[in-house]
Amino acid sequence: QVQLVESGGGLVQAGGSLRLSCAASGRSFSSYAVGWFRQAPGKEREFVVGISWSGTNTYYADSVKGRFTLSRPNAKNTVYLQMDRLKPEDTAVYYCAAVAISSIPTVAAQYPYWGQGTQVTVSS
Repeated sequence: QVQLVESGGGLVQAGGSLRLSCAASGRSFSSYAVGWFRQAPGKEREFVVGISWSGTNTYYADSVKGRFTLSRPNAKNTVYLQMDRLKPEDTAVYYCAAVAISSIPTVAAQYPYWGQGTQVTVSS
């Protein structure tokens, strides 16, 4: 079992920045790929970005490419999502998820472990 806890959400003006964290406990987190998803009211949960278990590969949704950066420092059970140049359409609950796989899945159903989510609100 892997337990995930997100933090760092909040209210920010358009153009601002936030950094989300996803802290893991339980089994060795280093063998898990991690994905971030978001869900806005009335919309389906969508993939935002993922990082491989090694931290060497990342994959970004087109909507956040060039604005968001996902990192995974060595020997730490935490991944960080730096979100810059935020837009009102980035407003959502952000979830991190983990799966013991070498690739970076983009489908939510492929992730068995989820955090509780953190709210990000971007005002215009």
